[in-house]
Order: sequence, then C-alpha cells, then structure tokens
Amino acid sequence: MRVTNLAAHYDMRLNAVSKHIKVLESAGLLMRKTIGRVHLIEANLYPVAEIEEWFVSLRSIWDLRLHKLESILKTERKNI
Repeated sequence: MRVTNLAAHYDMRLNAVSKHIKVLESAGLLMRKTIGRVHLIEANLYPVAEIEEWFVSLRSIWDLRLHKLESILKTERKNI
C-alpha cells in the first residue's frame, strides 16, 4: 500500500504517519519498497508470530503458577 493511501485511514498528518511507519520499520514489522517517488509499505507479520509463540509457551507456565496460587488462597480461606 502507498504511504499516502495508508495515511488516509488515520486522523493525523502524513508526517506523523510517516514517523510511525519508520518506527514500525525499525522494529521489523513493516517493509518499505521505493519505486521512484512512490513508497510502498508491506506488513511483515513474522515477528508477531514469533512473539505469539513465545507467549503461548509462557502461558502454560503462568497457568500452573496461577492454579497453585488459587489452591493456596482456597486453603487459606478455609483456615480463617
């Protein structure tokens, strides 16, 4: 998508959108291809998929910890 077309979807100036795009580019989430004066932006969702996999692996750990905490709290409530 052209940067100007992308900017049309947001209530901000083209310069502000361009700055956001540069940040997302530096994070590897967007890729820019320049043809003459036209700048085309493409999403790179691979890093997002990697983060999602990381969160899934952490979720099982936190589920175990939260279940243990819940068990402890239930035991403590019975003792009160």
